[in-house]
Amino acid sequence: MKIVFNKIGNSPKPISLNHQDMKLEGFLKKSGYHRVALDASLRGYTHLVCDRCGEIYRQDVDQKLILSLSDQVIEDKDDLDIIEFLDGVIDITYIVESEINAIEGSFHYCKRCEESKEALEIEY
Repeated sequence: MKIVFNKIGNSPKPISLNHQDMKLEGFLKKSGYHRVALDASLRGYTHLVCDRCGEIYRQDVDQKLILSLSDQVIEDKDDLDIIEFLDGVIDITYIVESEINAIEGSFHYCKRCEESKEALEIEY
């Protein structure tokens, strides 16, 4: 799903996208010159690999996303949640895929390993 940056106004524009067992629902709203605010929720599930035992397990996701989107390069050390779309087109699918990759790229333990009292990693 792509939305031209200049089509976003001061009133909230509802968005909804289903992608890879996830659903993003929320609003886009102009928040300044060359800036759009994304206020949304990402819900669904993904499959993760336990970093301890290698087991693949399902992880439910329900998280709030509050991001700033820009159509130009922004150098702001205070706001690290900025995504730049330099071609002037907001790609909602890219945002969802980025969030999924961030979740999958983190360190994860399955329930069995979380509850385990063993001090060492399990070889698999």
